[in-house]
Amino acid sequence: MARRDPQTLDQLLPRVLARLAEQSGKGRTLVPVWNATVGPHISKHSRPHSLEGGTLVVTVASAEWAHTLSRQQDTLREQLNARLGPGSVSALFFRLE
Repeated sequence: MARRDPQTLDQLLPRVLARLAEQSGKGRTLVPVWNATVGPHISKHSRPHSLEGGTLVVTVASAEWAHTLSRQQDTLREQLNARLGPGSVSALFFRLE
């Protein structure tokens, strides 16, 4: 068995949160990861709601935010997967609060 380098809590925590969100279906556990990924401005207007089958449902404050984030979904998905682990988020769905 190959030895892996020790990982920091910052590296491990997002993957644990993703596993919890997937198992419970509740995206609230991903709020810290979402906020770190999208930044303070976007996080004021959106938050993760649920993660099921790789689809992250994000509630947004308005239709304009849904449209804006939909245009950025490929980049957001890549950034989230970089933090949560490959394939954790296969799709994003935006819905109004």
